[in-house]
Amino acid sequence: MSTRTLLSPAALARPRGKAAYWSVFTGVVVLFALAFLFPVYWMVTGAMKSPDEVAETPPTLVPRHWHLSAYTDAWDLMQLPQHLWNTVVQAAGAWACQLVFCTAAAYALSNLRPAFGKVILGGILATLMVPAQALVVPKYLTVADLPFLHTSLLNDPLAIWLPAVANAFNLYLLKRFFDQIPRDVLEAAEIDGAGKLRILWSIVLPMSRPVLGVVSIFALVAVWQDFLWPLMVFSDTAKQPISVALVQLSQNIPLTVLIAAMVIASIPMVALFLVFQRHIIAGISAGSTKG
Repeated sequence: MSTRTLLSPAALARPRGKAAYWSVFTGVVVLFALAFLFPVYWMVTGAMKSPDEVAETPPTLVPRHWHLSAYTDAWDLMQLPQHLWNTVVQAAGAWACQLVFCTAAAYALSNLRPAFGKVILGGILATLMVPAQALVVPKYLTVADLPFLHTSLLNDPLAIWLPAVANAFNLYLLKRFFDQIPRDVLEAAEIDGAGKLRILWSIVLPMSRPVLGVVSIFALVAVWQDFLWPLMVFSDTAKQPISVALVQLSQNIPLTVLIAAMVIASIPMVALFLVFQRHIIAGISAGSTKG
């Protein structure tokens, strides 16, 4: 069955058709690139303007005088190294806990086939229907007075790590990928004498690198950009992540310094995406085919 397009193959083969096609294609790519990159340019250059120039109407596209002092002031005045480190600790711990427990749960539901496994999975997926804001109060009461242990996790990274484990979306994503691993491979490992944990460690996890990369990105970004939950559990300013510190320390701070701080805070996530973009694309396409 042939595919219908706006221009026939014969028209595209002509010089005029090729010129029209590449002109439209280049124009669309340039427009999309500008739409995504212009806000980044505006933020980076906004920190290099003077406070009076930032407040001008209409705004200037290019700074009249380039000032880099806003970035150094943001680094020192807003204590960015400390808050960035707090964010790294919280995000890394949440990522590790989520990867371990969600992978184990997904593997159990996919390959161990426990009793009432479908009911358990349905209950887990039902939590996706509950708005995140509705869970804030129960979560806060839980971490403020941990059941059975009767200890408080406030101002402790565990208050970020433990709730992050209960991520139904990432668990379902992992389970769907595990379901598509060929059963012949797992059965061959069982015949060779491998146990369930050995199969998980030596076969399932190496084959699941794409989806593990996607889950890692989701876990890190979710913690890095979260604001409400860290604001509630970290009353100590010295332990707050960068998302909360930018708001708490923004009083009496020049606008250019605040913009520079936001630019610095966004660099780790941009770098993370650029480094792992191949894993993201591979993980998204991995679940589309079976094999």
